[in-house]
Amino acid sequence: MSKPAILKGTRDFGPEIMVKRNYIFNTIRSTFERFGFLPIETPAMERIETLTGKYGEEGDQLIFKILNNGDFLSKADQEAIAEGDSKKTSFSISKKALRYDLTVPFARFVVMNQSALSFPFKRYQIQPVWRGDRPGRGRYQEFYQCDVDVVGSDSLINEVELIQIFENVLSDLQIPNFRIKLNNRKILAGLADLIGASSMMTDMCVAIDKLDKIGEEKVKEELINRGFSNEQVEQLSPIFSLPQDSKAALALVSELLKGNELGEKGLAELNYVIGICESLGVGLESLAFDPLLARGLNYYTGAIFEVKVDNVSVGSICGGGRYDDLTGIFGLPNVSGVGISFGADRIYDVLEELNLFPESTKGTVKLLFVNFGEEEALYCMKLLKELRAQGLRAEIYPGAAKMAKQMKYANDKNIPYVAVVGSREMETGLITIKNMASGEQESVDRSELFEYLV
Repeated sequence: MSKPAILKGTRDFGPEIMVKRNYIFNTIRSTFERFGFLPIETPAMERIETLTGKYGEEGDQLIFKILNNGDFLSKADQEAIAEGDSKKTSFSISKKALRYDLTVPFARFVVMNQSALSFPFKRYQIQPVWRGDRPGRGRYQEFYQCDVDVVGSDSLINEVELIQIFENVLSDLQIPNFRIKLNNRKILAGLADLIGASSMMTDMCVAIDKLDKIGEEKVKEELINRGFSNEQVEQLSPIFSLPQDSKAALALVSELLKGNELGEKGLAELNYVIGICESLGVGLESLAFDPLLARGLNYYTGAIFEVKVDNVSVGSICGGGRYDDLTGIFGLPNVSGVGISFGADRIYDVLEELNLFPESTKGTVKLLFVNFGEEEALYCMKLLKELRAQGLRAEIYPGAAKMAKQMKYANDKNIPYVAVVGSREMETGLITIKNMASGEQESVDRSELFEYLV
């Protein structure tokens, strides 16, 4: 029998890791709820036609397909099999797929439940997604997304609110030097129109979205390979060398797109959002215009966001954008939406790399009662009931083992305090509390135990 193993790109999470992950989820969830968002969940599986065609050609290739139940080959496209056409074959043997993100299932949810929803509808969703990507540092095949979206409103106030959510969550997590990069797909559409390649905007976005990964020259090579002429690529060259200062970059792009209606509309939207943020004191240190931010997903139509942390080996930790008609593909047209997503797994990696997890995440139990035998254990269990009713996390060692073994248990679980209750403590009501960090012991009246520990 082979040794047990997990699939590449997936992970097990032990208690120590889960405590830290829950710290991230709870911080994010708390901010979402403060901003008026409500939770929903959608199934792990969706109809394959629900997902395909929404993420671009490269994204579609990363969707995990699920084989049909039973004898799936009996209903397979035999002609496609004979021709070696894997794409056609896969669609004939697979009608379901694991969700690739949370946004498309959310759009499907909105259409199916539109009569029961009050618009604008504000929801958040914290669930796993799956992508057949090459596993690597900060890149997994199964990972969690923490999404927040507003649908049924085209107001740019929503974009400002989402930027505030970015800032609130990342500040609450004590993450330093994060950059909220902002662009608008209408600006990119204007650039594509400027070089006479409006019909190739998606190809342009997919290529320039890889700038951070492969560099300017490789991006230009990919544009050529995707059918752009040398002249068109040369016309795009100015955007590869724009100044880092957002206002200076905006001024140069504005000059470049002067007279282009769609591009100018995108710039106006962008300037409005940045202006409101400045007046609120939001993003003064972190918000930056990036004309090369493309977000390769096909459904974005307006503002797009991406968040990175300086001086860490992890890529973007958050992203999102405006989509004007995502619900239209499911039969509900003209419902604009905008949303952002926090990559919990990458945020975890950032907090680990920068050693930012608080002491509270090293353990959840505050107090351990030592077990000396049945009589002492019963006394301790009565105390435990009182302390837990007040909200204290505490436990008792289940057996009357040697003291050294019980102390090791407390150390292994990072329990900061141990209560030693013997016959003397039971008689006097003074509980001996040992501080595991300092080794010091103190007698505490049982009626004051909770106040002492909190």
